[in-house]
Amino acid sequence: MEPERLRRRVGSAFRVRGLLLRAEAVKYLTETLQSLNEEELEDVTDKIIDAVEKQPLSTNMIELATVEAAVQECSQALDETIENVFNIIGAFDIPRYIYSSDRKRFLPLSMTSFPVPNLFGTARDKAELFRERYSILQQRTHRHELFTPAAVVIHPDDNRSKFQLKTVETLLGSTVKVGEVIVLGMITQLKEGKYFLEDPTGVVQLDLEKSLLTSLHQFHSGLYTESCFVLAEGWYEDEVFHVNAFGFPPTEPSATTRAFYGNINFFGGPSSASVKASVKLKQLEDENEDAMFVFLSDVWLDQAEVLERLHTMFSGYSSAPPTCFFFCGNFSSAPYGKNQIQSLKGSLKALADIICEYPSIHKSSRFVFVPGPEDPGPGSILPRPPLAENITQEFRQLVPFSVFTTNPCRIQYCTQEIIIFREDLVNKMCRNCVRFPSSSMDIPSHFVKTILSQGHLTPLPLYVSPVYWAYDYALRVYPVPDMLVIADKYDPFTVTNTDCLCINPGSFPRSGFSFKVFYPSNKTVED
Repeated sequence: MEPERLRRRVGSAFRVRGLLLRAEAVKYLTETLQSLNEEELEDVTDKIIDAVEKQPLSTNMIELATVEAAVQECSQALDETIENVFNIIGAFDIPRYIYSSDRKRFLPLSMTSFPVPNLFGTARDKAELFRERYSILQQRTHRHELFTPAAVVIHPDDNRSKFQLKTVETLLGSTVKVGEVIVLGMITQLKEGKYFLEDPTGVVQLDLEKSLLTSLHQFHSGLYTESCFVLAEGWYEDEVFHVNAFGFPPTEPSATTRAFYGNINFFGGPSSASVKASVKLKQLEDENEDAMFVFLSDVWLDQAEVLERLHTMFSGYSSAPPTCFFFCGNFSSAPYGKNQIQSLKGSLKALADIICEYPSIHKSSRFVFVPGPEDPGPGSILPRPPLAENITQEFRQLVPFSVFTTNPCRIQYCTQEIIIFREDLVNKMCRNCVRFPSSSMDIPSHFVKTILSQGHLTPLPLYVSPVYWAYDYALRVYPVPDMLVIADKYDPFTVTNTDCLCINPGSFPRSGFSFKVFYPSNKTVED
């Protein structure tokens, strides 16, 4: 491409994103990108701009040093190695991004005034926890076609199907009746028996009588719990918001999110950019048709029958070892007691002995352990750290390819992103519903829709599901992963929603020793 034309193209691409280039930066980029064809140029330029925006910028005038650093980062991302194929990411290793409403972008923690996360959170952390949940859902909802006004309205009816979000402050500032409005806010119960809608601008009392009486049509599908965010439709008068209908914020496929925010690695792992953009990893994923993940929950290692069934399972897989076994707690059937740690050490030793009986599995398969709510550890606050090293030391010596990770945790396999969470969440959410769904036969679909709509693993009050305030971001389900594994004692299920495969392997001993098998190459699940 001619240098002058290339210069104009590069300068234009930066200006579209609100950035200006110094003359020496333009010259450097023109020389660097000279050898690229038309198709490659657009893709590479976008990646360089993404890398520039990740850096702490004090002005929109971009210096040569900033561009050089961005080009270097992009070239490193292209030199991917085989070690990026399979990664286990603990909850405390997930990168934190904060949405900036001014820049309309997600910024890494280092580019903000927020402190480094701490287990002993401050009052600010608790307030920010809900503000961040709100801002993520607000920017996602504003981008949805129903809430995006047409750029050019040719006919007055064209905008009739569009909606406009209002804030609680808008309602509170009105002295007259406000007709049909939609407000995004969090359901809270500030006074016993009275529900309120809360957002960063204020709080308003709700009148749910009409929607509860005609609930069949007025509550869209999902589990509406306290502390979940809803789109409430209704009218406002005399300091009360009279709700006609409740719905959840619309979900958004991962591809749509990434098209808007570029190749930011929200998920975590060693890659500097999102693995979704890697052609090399996608090719490896498609070629490796034998890759197989096995998921089990409630692996009670103190029960002889459970060990016997694991023996049988390993025997069946010995001729074709799976890529990885994911064992979720609880690892003991007995409740936590003074002898549990010693007992668990012995149980893990028994499991290691069984694995060693099958050399093909011992050498080829990985083993990942996710702790359950009743396993030894620091209480029930999430995210939960791994089982203590002194408990697992002997097992790790006998089975080197084993990892004891956090709850929840994330798995990156080639270009696929998987979130694993061990919690008896279905019952908790059903018990804390503002109104139980009328079609109770399809609870899994309601449950999955709720989690993905909220973009969070535990959309519940903090007194029901406590969270380390500063680490609440580790429970995000945004962007939507390829697969979500909720290991719950509820009946096993497989549900697909918003291009996300959601599975529950069920409780291994309680569900007739059922488990789930996932094949990443074609994204299918078998029982």
